[in-house]
Amino acid sequence: MIEDNIRILRQAAMIKPTDKPIDDKVWCVIAGNVEFIDDMAYKAIASKNSVKILFREHVILNEGRLNKKFDFIMLYGNSRKIDEFGIYSRKKGGAFIKISHYYTNEESNLMVFVAPDDTVRESVKLIEKRRIPFAILQESQTTGYIEVDLNDSVKLPGFVKSALKPFYNANEVVLSNILISVENDKDVEKVQSIATSNKIFVIDFKDIITED
Repeated sequence: MIEDNIRILRQAAMIKPTDKPIDDKVWCVIAGNVEFIDDMAYKAIASKNSVKILFREHVILNEGRLNKKFDFIMLYGNSRKIDEFGIYSRKKGGAFIKISHYYTNEESNLMVFVAPDDTVRESVKLIEKRRIPFAILQESQTTGYIEVDLNDSVKLPGFVKSALKPFYNANEVVLSNILISVENDKDVEKVQSIATSNKIFVIDFKDIITED
């Protein structure tokens, strides 16, 4: 009996801090339509400084005669609060990934890609074809709509464009948000070049500076 108790205590002592809930600070990237990201920004501002906005981007991709519009935001703060944002994001159809200190400590050359899903998949395929060692650590896709409309190159009266807008928005554009790790430092620039040439927004974690 005593030996069994000693064994149990030893096993308990071996439990890592990551095995239990802690109020660590983590990063997250959330993507979706502008109204949804407005909502997430409000939640961050109202979090009483437990979460701060690192940056927000409004993206307009010109593809042929269409503009694809979406927003994304990067947050840093209390892990429990970030988890709440993740639950809300998935409920509302946003693409959400959380980046903990485990990834920043254990994985090399972290990058986040944000773009329409077909574009992300095409870029991943090109990276693989060039035999660059990398891994997709997390991925998330939107289920809410991304705004699509005709760009200025289409010469139609404004009221006609407005009438057509619901038709284009009905053809939902899926947005992808992925976290990747590039094994070798020498390949980072190659991966960035492939992604940016395909109009993917790339967040390189070497460029992210936070204050605890």
